[in-house]
Amino acid sequence: MKLEGVKVLDLSLFLPGPMLTMMMADHGAEVIKIEPAGEGEPTRHVGYRKGGESVWFRNTHRGKRSIQLSLKDPADHAIFMALAAEADVVVESFRPGVALRLGVDYDAVRAVNPGVVYCAISAFGQDGLYRDRPAHDVAVQALAGVVSLNEGQDGLPAMPGMPVADALGSLTALSGVLMALLRKRETGQGDYLDVAMFDSVMAWTPNVTGRIFATGQAHVVKDERSWGGNAMYGLYRTADQRWLALGGAEVKFARNLLTPLGREDLVRCAELPPGPGQEPLRVFLRETFASRTLAEWQTWFADKDVCWAPVRTLKDAFDDPALVEREMLARDANGNEIVGTPIRFREEPAVIDPKAPSLDEHGADIRARLGCSAVGGRGLRDSGGR
Repeated sequence: MKLEGVKVLDLSLFLPGPMLTMMMADHGAEVIKIEPAGEGEPTRHVGYRKGGESVWFRNTHRGKRSIQLSLKDPADHAIFMALAAEADVVVESFRPGVALRLGVDYDAVRAVNPGVVYCAISAFGQDGLYRDRPAHDVAVQALAGVVSLNEGQDGLPAMPGMPVADALGSLTALSGVLMALLRKRETGQGDYLDVAMFDSVMAWTPNVTGRIFATGQAHVVKDERSWGGNAMYGLYRTADQRWLALGGAEVKFARNLLTPLGREDLVRCAELPPGPGQEPLRVFLRETFASRTLAEWQTWFADKDVCWAPVRTLKDAFDDPALVEREMLARDANGNEIVGTPIRFREEPAVIDPKAPSLDEHGADIRARLGCSAVGGRGLRDSGGR
């Protein structure tokens, strides 16, 4: 596998860091999860459970090893530093300044391991105006201006359906870690990676910043191409109170839809800029789609070259056999669902270990190994480790 032989220490919690390190584990990296004293990784105790285990935890920590350490304890801190000395990657998601106070910051780790790739994921980055501001996903999205884009038919913002800041922060961090590892092969040198979820969200706005950069004005959300201003890119209610999505604003798709509906004259509306000029087409589509059930529209669309999809629940999506075909849904030996990896290689595909570790499951083994090989010929246990 692509990352076989890569050793990762994971100090991160919740979603961005654990998803990053799980994707590395899926592709062969050895990932040791450093769990805090007490109850360990918080997601062990969050949300729905199946088979005695949090579904969230199982699908972010599979294939990892677990050791529980109190980094404020000198003996446990020594264990961490011994592990850091042999790691290729260290990932943390503390608020800025916490790693330094705990003595596990980049400079401390680099002193024992100059080639380490150290990745710090935070809400707003290690410097700047918002450095010390606490935040999880929705607060980051709100400050980044993208919650306001989730405007409903009532003109009010809605809660985001996906943790976009978490996801983009995680994928940005993964990209940076892999770049640094690639460079390390040439130079032997590691690096420090400062990933802000806020920055990661802002970086993914080039397709919607046109009005802001070109005119200096804020969006009128309902008039913009991506949020309903284009009639061929929006949501429509059907006769049975279900919904469908049109998802292709190219004029060819408008023509392919409107011609069999007998309204090729409305193609001219699809050729106009998004906004009020397309209202006649939106009105026609609202009335037309409301005349049949979603099932009837699925039959009607079967032979039409139009970008469209039924609006399904997430359960419906996971019930789709296409996910099994793409290996995006599998089950472990106990029948628990496992979400697959989206990174697919032909020659060296991921090999997913579906088992998530119990708290401190590998602590004794890791301590025993370090106790036999740690600094100065004295075992860590001999120097006060546990």
